[in-house]
Amino acid sequence: MAYTGRCLCGAVTLRIAGEAVGAAQCWCRQCQTSAGGGPSNNAIFMADSVTIEGNVATTGWHAASGTRPTLDFCPACGTHLCGRSPLGPGMMAIRIGVLDQPHDLVPRMAIWTEEAPAWAVIDPALPRMARQTPEDGEHT
Repeated sequence: MAYTGRCLCGAVTLRIAGEAVGAAQCWCRQCQTSAGGGPSNNAIFMADSVTIEGNVATTGWHAASGTRPTLDFCPACGTHLCGRSPLGPGMMAIRIGVLDQPHDLVPRMAIWTEEAPAWAVIDPALPRMARQTPEDGEHT
């Protein structure tokens, strides 16, 4: 399957030539901040299958998992595009919301649920992880 996507203003486009290796919802405080209060919803792809065109800015932070993930975003409109984590070298977490419809990607688990606000609605069918540590694998 191939996927395409873009930022809100269209200045940055994505093409993905591979299948997702997973998809997850992250409720860590950093994702809540970057997502405006809710979780980030990410599909994980091999980075070499992703092509990004346009001007992209990158920022990073120290995560509760003990790692330093990065986030790529459009400097023109601020849309968060993707993230990378040292826990998953060679992988990229694409924000599901930037992908063009229709697509088949849905989160298959929720992580960092212990940091979710009391009002959070998390699908009861999703497996949950209270936290995430470097031993748990990659996610941004």
